[in-house]
Amino acid sequence: MTTTADSRFLDGNHNAMMTSTFTTPNTSKACNTSEEVDDKMLQTPLAVLYSIIFILGLTGNLVALWVFFFVHSKKNSLRIFLMNLAFADLLLVVCLPFRIQYHLQQNEWELGHTMCKLVGYLFYMNMYVSITLLGLISIDRYLKIYGSARTRHNLSSPRWSIIVCAIIWAVALVFMIPFVLEIRRGYTLVLCFASKVSAGDLHINIFVLVVFWLVFVSLVLSYGKIALKLLRRSQQRPDLPTAPHYSRVARKSFFVLFLFVICFVPYHVFRVFYIKTQITKETLEMRNLADKFNEISLVFSALNSCLDPVMFFLLSASMRKEVRRFMSSVFCTRDISGTSGANSSTEQDSRSDKRQSNALDNMNEKKYVL
Repeated sequence: MTTTADSRFLDGNHNAMMTSTFTTPNTSKACNTSEEVDDKMLQTPLAVLYSIIFILGLTGNLVALWVFFFVHSKKNSLRIFLMNLAFADLLLVVCLPFRIQYHLQQNEWELGHTMCKLVGYLFYMNMYVSITLLGLISIDRYLKIYGSARTRHNLSSPRWSIIVCAIIWAVALVFMIPFVLEIRRGYTLVLCFASKVSAGDLHINIFVLVVFWLVFVSLVLSYGKIALKLLRRSQQRPDLPTAPHYSRVARKSFFVLFLFVICFVPYHVFRVFYIKTQITKETLEMRNLADKFNEISLVFSALNSCLDPVMFFLLSASMRKEVRRFMSSVFCTRDISGTSGANSSTEQDSRSDKRQSNALDNMNEKKYVL
């Protein structure tokens, strides 16, 4: 006798209803619980795109973590946030091979119910941990410019950022435990990453959307005000030796905003429409359209995991020097930026810090961007 049912699990920060197909141990066929959504057209493109993101993201974040852990001895709040951001991106990237295999096998899941929930949760968990960390980084940068002298002094210590990051990871893990430990024995899950939002779970989805847009507003306000102040400063005092540097740092602030918008805004703008198609009676064509747009926008969100290391490289002189030194050693070429490596970059950053007489007239890119 064939048995079908709906399997409820939390897909990341979305408490979702996943339409699953499974059979009892004494059966060999499975039945679908709902109309089938046509997703064959995207299977190969999604597998290819996730493969590219996996290779670039794995390489970039491993290099970033190596630099943060083994090259730099100096620890501050920014460095702590960046280390955690790289780690969250790395965990998200590790989930991608499972998605790649799923799409290559024409959307048939063979690793069981628990693994489906675990991979789905880890993917979304680390995506939202990354989003939260990017928001905290923007607030950290803003307060170090506009905050009082006492605030800037307190933020110079990594203690508060360590505590905040520990709380973020603890909350994420606590939410994961009950859903991962729920095991359905005797069932073979066929569909995965095919979430259906139920009306009862709507408040969870709304909460996640609100959190995202709050982070987005904090990034726009923080980096926007930082960039505008730097641009005004460079225009008001163009004779300063640091004036060109102000303009360069301002452009990098806008670049951070641009990447955030490209990666995360499409998914969260479209998410409202996607949820509506799941909790209301819509035609199969509309559900097909919603599902395809949801999958495509999710690829952009995953893309952030391999673009964050690019931001590290562009916005950190120390990261650039270390990568150049590594590449020169690999290809046996002379490091045109100097062969002094990590010590040279650290000494340069230290000399730059000593030259800063005040926060507005001497802004180095490591301190005020990202």
